[in-house]
Amino acid sequence: MAHEVVEGFKFEQRHGKERVRVARVWKTPQGRHFVVEWRVGISLFSDCVNSYLRDDNSDIVATDTMKNTVYAKAKECSDILSVEDFAILLAKHFVSFYQKVTGAIVNIVEKPWERVTVDGQPHQHGFKLGSEKHTAEAIVQKSGSLQLTSGIEGLSVLKTTQSGFVNFIRDKYTALPDTRERILATEVTALWRYSYESLYTLPQKPLYFTDKYLEVKTVLADTFFGPPNTGVYSPSVQNTLYLMAKATLNRFPDIAYVHLKMPNLHFLPVNISNKDGPIVKFEDDVYLPTDEPHGSIQASLSRLWSKL
Repeated sequence: MAHEVVEGFKFEQRHGKERVRVARVWKTPQGRHFVVEWRVGISLFSDCVNSYLRDDNSDIVATDTMKNTVYAKAKECSDILSVEDFAILLAKHFVSFYQKVTGAIVNIVEKPWERVTVDGQPHQHGFKLGSEKHTAEAIVQKSGSLQLTSGIEGLSVLKTTQSGFVNFIRDKYTALPDTRERILATEVTALWRYSYESLYTLPQKPLYFTDKYLEVKTVLADTFFGPPNTGVYSPSVQNTLYLMAKATLNRFPDIAYVHLKMPNLHFLPVNISNKDGPIVKFEDDVYLPTDEPHGSIQASLSRLWSKL
């Protein structure tokens, strides 16, 4: 992925295909169906400088071929697999099948289709769309080196108490009052990078990364909410974010890096008043929800030995 010098210029290039949508259905002999829907993006690093400099496309993998490869490889997957494993499979194909391709980035967003329950029974072939999305990115080099990242988009969480914000910097522009009682709401975007650095060191357990995704999501949510009966006090989004990231690294030894983005989606206590004072007295029970403008808080945490 390094640059090269071309006609006296530093030159970097890549090409690929974005927003390739594919759904795959698996059917067991017992009639139970499984379905995934993926939006695939592919980016190839390849020795195809001539296509930029002159009339010579002989070293290019056509982006339409990349699109067709997504469908062909999905068909070849006879057993259900994680979105991470499919991203790795695609990236591995491009770097091994094409001599000119030196590296591949495959990123995938999985829609949250969830099996429905009817009359207390899981439906054999019925699904509904959930909320947060599962993301994956595999970067594979011809040497077999790997960088694997998973993530969550749109994990919306809210708690109606056990949150406050006090003793922040005050100046002539500060209007926000101290409070130890507020709603805390956010939409978590999380990324975590695994410590596997080679295709040859990956876990061989089927659906390993699917299980890990569900476990990470549980740890993030449990840390945000706290125990079911008492909860846990949040003195700031910053502190809660840090505790969520730390809990993830502490719980999963094969995760080397976590990045969390948590906008503070404000629920403003309603205030109806006139020159004589409040018309209606609200007591932490009626709020104005707003998602703009919102606070923006993000941070990353990685192990000291991590190369990241």
